[in-house]
Amino acid sequence: MSKTIEGEMSFLEHLEVMRWHLLRSIAAIVILALVAFVFKEIVFDKIILAPKEPPFPTNRWLCQLGEILGLERICINQNPFTLQTVKMAEQFSMHIIVSLVAGLVIAFPYVFWEFWRFIIPALYDKEKNTARGAVFFTSLLFILGVLFGYYIISPLSVNFLGNYKVSESVISAPTLRSYVQTITSVVLAAGLVFQLPILVYFLSKVGLVTPDFLKKYRRHSLIVIVTLSAIITPPDVFSQILVALPLMVLYEIGIAISRRIMKQQEAEQEAYDKPVKAKKKKVATEEPEAEKKEERDEESSKNQEEVSTKKPWKRPASGIDSKEEDDRDEDDSETENDETKPSE
Repeated sequence: MSKTIEGEMSFLEHLEVMRWHLLRSIAAIVILALVAFVFKEIVFDKIILAPKEPPFPTNRWLCQLGEILGLERICINQNPFTLQTVKMAEQFSMHIIVSLVAGLVIAFPYVFWEFWRFIIPALYDKEKNTARGAVFFTSLLFILGVLFGYYIISPLSVNFLGNYKVSESVISAPTLRSYVQTITSVVLAAGLVFQLPILVYFLSKVGLVTPDFLKKYRRHSLIVIVTLSAIITPPDVFSQILVALPLMVLYEIGIAISRRIMKQQEAEQEAYDKPVKAKKKKVATEEPEAEKKEERDEESSKNQEEVSTKKPWKRPASGIDSKEEDDRDEDDSETENDETKPSE
């Protein structure tokens, strides 16, 4: 019913509906951003600035692993650096930007739900059943990507970029803006990259992607994954490998998803073809019988026409032959003629 109502809406009415969805999404982001703006100590000290400190969970675990394996190189961020600002309004502007990013990340499930509510009335019942759970899985993958970017990529990026030196005579003094941009870009990029299985799912449903296609271009995808990991991480081989591995796992999950979708579509096609084939077979068997029946009807109608065109049969009188009856009639007629003649 909703699909029919939406189908009868004009273009301006569609824009009006979309405007309200956008307004509600923006309102959710702004409200959560205001909450993050108020609790700036938690947002900055406990979240944004935490990856560069030694107590950060990833830094502690890598140091413990380095002690066990005897690899001191993987013990990162043990000498935290100090950030600086070079403009008077930089800290305030960074406060606003970080609050907006925090509001967007937290409100992402609701924003995607609003977007989905705008699209779903235009879908058929079968498409709605197919896309059931899209909001949940999309939000789940985005959150997993954000956590991966924050706990894995961010400390590695901070350790490499914060401690990298081209010369001992050059003093490294990172600014708050550059640090915030690094953390936010890495986190958001990881959240978007983790949407790969969802993208493969919908492309497979449309028919643009097949498991054979994904297998054929697996080597090409490996090059793309390595390039992408090099973009969203610092130029460190160790961090690139840590980022490339989950991306390769996501690609293989996409192949499995595409294969499952193809099997479901084949099963649905077979279920649809069975009654159609049975109906065609039934029609094929009924056609000769119908033709034979028509031929029999035509023959019977011809016989009836022939019978109707014949002269009707006159039944002779009982006990008298028809020929004798005719002779008797002739004699009677002759005597009558003789009586009627005048006497000479």
